[in-house]
Amino acid sequence: MSTIAANLQAVEATIQAACDAAKRPRSTVQLLAVSKTFPAEAVLEAIEAGQRAFGENYVQEGVDKIAAVAKARPDLVLEWHFIGPIQSNKTRPIATSFQWVHTVERLKIAQRLSEQRPVELGPLDICLQVNISGEATKSGAKPEELLDLAKAVVQLPNLRLRGLMAIPEPQADPALQRAPFARLRALAQDIIKAGIHLDTLSMGMSGDLQSAVLEGATIVRIGSAIFGARHYE
Repeated sequence: MSTIAANLQAVEATIQAACDAAKRPRSTVQLLAVSKTFPAEAVLEAIEAGQRAFGENYVQEGVDKIAAVAKARPDLVLEWHFIGPIQSNKTRPIATSFQWVHTVERLKIAQRLSEQRPVELGPLDICLQVNISGEATKSGAKPEELLDLAKAVVQLPNLRLRGLMAIPEPQADPALQRAPFARLRALAQDIIKAGIHLDTLSMGMSGDLQSAVLEGATIVRIGSAIFGARHYE
């Protein structure tokens, strides 16, 4: 068994334990393998171990990797999620190459994604990113702006608003980890009460996935626990 396959097994066990603790079916949490900075070969190893959904943070790296993996495994239908910051001049390759985008924080970006999404690909699944911890250095819409943004995004023709995403300030204490996830869940409930359907909470990474699952995460974004430590140039 490869290291990546063994790591996926370990992550799976952690998710299962978290689901058991939360009294949730395992099927309610999707594992998104975050493959940024790792080559297509690492993704192919994860595919061999059964993984089918992958997250990328950098546009050109992601687009190139999607093409390389598709060439190697044209027989497979994979799900690619864009989970990095979005610049206005990079929306077209995101709209044409990915199935999900987790990091929409401004209406302008959503409008560009909608305009540039090829109709034949079907709607692009969208999460709104929320700056849930109020950090000056973090991306994301302010909680008080969220409902108006959701109302505008849900009107765009080639997008499908699915839910909310957040990257809280790191905390070691599980109780402190859970608090921002609970706030994100409450924000989603407020939007649902306003008549907008949401079914996704993208929250939880390698260090806090158990806390996220306990608070209702439906997608957990796991990178280093699967692929190992990242090496940035």
